[in-house]
Amino acid sequence: MKKASTKKDFPVKGRIDLARVASMTEKEIMRTSPPELSDLPDDFWDNAALVMPEKKVAVSLRMDSDVLAWYKATGPRYQTRMNAVLKSYAKWAATV
Repeated sequence: MKKASTKKDFPVKGRIDLARVASMTEKEIMRTSPPELSDLPDDFWDNAALVMPEKKVAVSLRMDSDVLAWYKATGPRYQTRMNAVLKSYAKWAATV
C-alpha cells in the first residue's frame, strides 16, 4: 500500500520553499497562487525592487488592552502588522 503524500499543493503562509518554486512550471505556480493575484496586470512586477527586511529590535511596550486584542484577533504575525502601521505613520509624519 502506498503511503499518502505529506507534500502540500499550496505554500504555507509566510514560508516558501524556493527549490520547489524553481522546479514548478508557470501553470503550477498560477494554480497554487492566491486568487487575489489572478487580476494583476502582466507588467505588475516589471519595476519591482528587492527590499531586504531590516533587523528588528526587541522592545517592551505598554498599550491599551483593546488595541492589543484587536491586533491579536487579526491572526499570526500581528506584531509584524503593528510594526508596519507604526512605520507607515512615521514615514507620513516625517513629511508633514
